[in-house]
Amino acid sequence: MSTVDLNTSFKAYDVRGIVGQTITAETVRATGAAFVDVMELAGKTVLVGGDMRPSSPEFMDAFAAGATARGANVEKIGLISTDELYFACGVENAAGVTFTASHNPAEYNGMKMAKAGAVPVSSETGLYDIRDLAQKYLNDGEIPAVDATGTVTERDILKDYAQYLRNLVDLSGIRKLKVVVDAGNGMGGMTTPAVLGDEILPALPLEIVPVYFELDGTFPNHPANPLEPANLVDLQKAVVEHGADIGLAFDGDADRCFVIDEKGEPVTPSAITALVAEREIARAKAEGNNEPVIIYNLITSKAVPELVEKLGGRAVKTRVGHSFIKAVMASENGVFGGEHSAHYYFKDFFNADTGMLAAMHVLAALGEVDTPLSELGAKYSPYVASGEINSEIEDKKAAVDRVREAFADQPVTVEDSDGTTFTHTEEGWWANLRPSNTEPFLRLNLEAPAASTMERVRDQILALVRA
Repeated sequence: MSTVDLNTSFKAYDVRGIVGQTITAETVRATGAAFVDVMELAGKTVLVGGDMRPSSPEFMDAFAAGATARGANVEKIGLISTDELYFACGVENAAGVTFTASHNPAEYNGMKMAKAGAVPVSSETGLYDIRDLAQKYLNDGEIPAVDATGTVTERDILKDYAQYLRNLVDLSGIRKLKVVVDAGNGMGGMTTPAVLGDEILPALPLEIVPVYFELDGTFPNHPANPLEPANLVDLQKAVVEHGADIGLAFDGDADRCFVIDEKGEPVTPSAITALVAEREIARAKAEGNNEPVIIYNLITSKAVPELVEKLGGRAVKTRVGHSFIKAVMASENGVFGGEHSAHYYFKDFFNADTGMLAAMHVLAALGEVDTPLSELGAKYSPYVASGEINSEIEDKKAAVDRVREAFADQPVTVEDSDGTTFTHTEEGWWANLRPSNTEPFLRLNLEAPAASTMERVRDQILALVRA
């Protein structure tokens, strides 16, 4: 009988735990069996892959053992980025799992699961049912036998994935660009040479300067989390030293991408969202879609919906979080969606997120003009943002109420959805206070037309929050 409580590793959108403690080969095998049962996959294909973490191969084998024990046929697709899983689930119309803990430290691993067609599996679409059944199998000490156990085959999908992306964004005719890529010892070290290089497909007009391409799940150089500014420093230096046109930083499982301009300065994910949205609206309109839908979350720059509407598209706002974005992408038939966390979603990529495809759009846009990225990016960044600022607060509601009271007699609208958003109708700034679901943090995101306004309102709100 297992002593591991799966509640500790099953989160709202995926599974993440400490290897050997909250996630083990035993728990993974039970999860593989439960995945097949809950998703009714007996007799069907289940795709199984994983990232470069040292425990991933063992966990892939364990999941395959559990899945085949319940009658599914496992196709092992080996070492993959997370968006390769979505690609495979979409193209093969099969359910699948990849072993990754994204940007978490080396001692972690986990699972991201998808249904056939790359539809995400979350707490609202079966993940907790899988958890509960897996826990039962663990507690019982056995997985029930079936009459016909499944088979295991293997396939490499890297070339097909690379060709699929190249068919979506043609980079063959752009001007020559020097591109520094920091893979952070994650899966971008494998996918970048395949998609942007000449290892398996013809060369593109790109000179790739690799930084930390060696696949190493112990992350010897820096954490594979480009959301943290400290983890961008090496890339920023390399871009300037090499005189590069652009820098790209991928997270551990390479589903997110951050962009650095030729001066070594970050281009905000909101600006990237706007840039890609412009391209996707133009493409959709050329194909006869007269009002393409672009999805953005509530802490994305208001430059995004303003641009979308100016271009004749329709901007739809969602809550923060990939499962919300993907659900709205499907329900609204969106062509593209972007988040402040550098997740980018594409209708042509099964409504799933892929950092590599977003990077290719940026390379295409940059390669089609003679201006540097700093100038191109400025076009999509008319406002000044605070970035996300965390305050450790026990009584988060009281802190928000203090801000609400302070602005009560001003021309400020208040919207309670995924936190509280304050919008000053005359000064043009907005601020969102959003409590973390997992930590004692209250997160502030603020945007204003001018730096002086942003700084004044930022300091005022933080003083109230931290009073």
